[in-house]
Amino acid sequence: MIDRFKQLFAAGAAAQPLEDRDQEIQLAASALLVESACSDGDFDDDERASITAILQSEFDLNEDETRTMIEEAEQAVQETGQLYGFTKVIKDRYTPEERTRMIELLWQVAFADGNVDMYESNLIRRVAGLIYVSDVDRGRAKKRVQARLGINESPV
Repeated sequence: MIDRFKQLFAAGAAAQPLEDRDQEIQLAASALLVESACSDGDFDDDERASITAILQSEFDLNEDETRTMIEEAEQAVQETGQLYGFTKVIKDRYTPEERTRMIELLWQVAFADGNVDMYESNLIRRVAGLIYVSDVDRGRAKKRVQARLGINESPV
């Protein structure tokens, strides 16, 4: 499983077929979503359900593909422990709007358990910086998620 993540960082994007590049984006996005869920030390069922729904809607994955993607992302997060490789893929291959959407998805996962703690907020701030999403756009993404989920205000 982890071999796919290692290949993600070793190979250049231009030298790969389009299908492989799409899969790399899915792997990187999945890893960031899992990292967001794990950042507070508890990857609970609500966060897992949120990531499942996101992967199925954003990448049109079926149930088995989604389960496999989450398992691989969990393993990669545990083994690598660094954001740079995942964020580099997103930064290099997503448009500015897609990068802002990625931040919105991270907020969605963070809010899934009903509590955004300082670790989750800090992770999203770091990811936003690494993928060149401004503080203003990060804040707007958070507010869109809060509005969609009916959350008035968050202390973090």
